[in-house]
Amino acid sequence: MPAAKIAPSMLSSDFANLASEAQRMLTFGADWLHMDIMIKIDLQDGHFVPNLTIGAPVIESLRKHTKAYLDCHLMVTNPLDYVEVFGKAGASGFTFHVEVSKGRNIMFTPLILNELGLDFRSLMVRETPADNWQELVKQIKSKGMRPGVALKPGTPIEEVYPLLDGENPVEMVLVMTVEPGFGGQKFMPDMMDKVRTLREKYPKLDIELLNDISHLPSPNSYAVTSTPFSHCAKLMPMVFDWGLQVDGGLGPSTIEAAAAAGANCIVAGSSVFGAAEPAKKI
Repeated sequence: MPAAKIAPSMLSSDFANLASEAQRMLTFGADWLHMDIMIKIDLQDGHFVPNLTIGAPVIESLRKHTKAYLDCHLMVTNPLDYVEVFGKAGASGFTFHVEVSKGRNIMFTPLILNELGLDFRSLMVRETPADNWQELVKQIKSKGMRPGVALKPGTPIEEVYPLLDGENPVEMVLVMTVEPGFGGQKFMPDMMDKVRTLREKYPKLDIELLNDISHLPSPNSYAVTSTPFSHCAKLMPMVFDWGLQVDGGLGPSTIEAAAAAGANCIVAGSSVFGAAEPAKKI
């Protein structure tokens, strides 16, 4: 199994100093930078709106200061709307939720909505076309980004199988180990069953997808760079192994369980940025 990558979640960083925070994490040994892209809730009418808490302008601004792999996790109801803009902004990876790709529209659980002071029953959500993932993956790859799919704790692992078995598969699966929406939540150890199931069912995907880079744009469309953090839009493409990522409540006391289950990309926010010595945590 490939060595695990560490991706600090920039949601826990100091937003006023995002560029320096990114460089600090890379200096400390981070492999990727994880960017959580969330829906903003309009508190006036309780509807989901297309505004984002961390949007493409933030990615574009950060890209000017780093060549790091920007691993973007989009918690949005219609990810297809954001492919082009994030590709232009310089996102490296584009991970969408299987819940919306299968035509399910609610991204936040009643628990999360209660914390926001919203009534779950009052939400009106714009419809997402069911089973649109094939076109979505195609569009993501055409923009030079690496497609990934995420699933919430309550979603059965079988939901992602079609996205891995199809002719145009995703290249990473993100198993959420907390409910999406807030940082600092407690790790859900029972989610490791999903990770183990995926690793057992797809043991050779690392090699198969490692050798398949046909979806990447021509090298002529990229600028050559010698930096080790060089895979992003407008930069020299690098070959990556398939990723099995976990996100939520990861730290020194839980990372071993995740790695043992088969995860090879660890997202950590509060445990890294809140540490007295982040380099040692990484």
